[in-house]
Amino acid sequence: MQGPKNLGDLQLAILRILWERGEASVARVHRALSERGLALTTIATMLRKMEEKQLVAHREQGRQFLYRAEVDPELVQKNLVGDLVSKLFDGDPLALVNHLLRAGDIELDELDDLRRAVAEAESDDEGGRS
Repeated sequence: MQGPKNLGDLQLAILRILWERGEASVARVHRALSERGLALTTIATMLRKMEEKQLVAHREQGRQFLYRAEVDPELVQKNLVGDLVSKLFDGDPLALVNHLLRAGDIELDELDDLRRAVAEAESDDEGGRS
């Protein structure tokens, strides 16, 4: 499945709740998003629209629907990062990394993790070419 494009902030917040909990009722999603001050009907409408887009699915339990995410979080991340790189960095992922480094958004100890990840990616790539 190709991942979703152009997820809104509320859609992403709902997906995060469903990824974390596995499944949840409209009321439970509403409680988890209570700081947003949205009506329960707004959450119900958004979940219905997300189901139409095949982002979520539901099953019935008694008189309530329990929703679950139908999209993989890694696929969503990949698409959102790809969209960000396209829109803000002309499709150049290195420009994004350079921006994060210059802006100080990556701590020095995180650089060691980044170096290890690069080394692993290089090793995997070399193994794939043999």
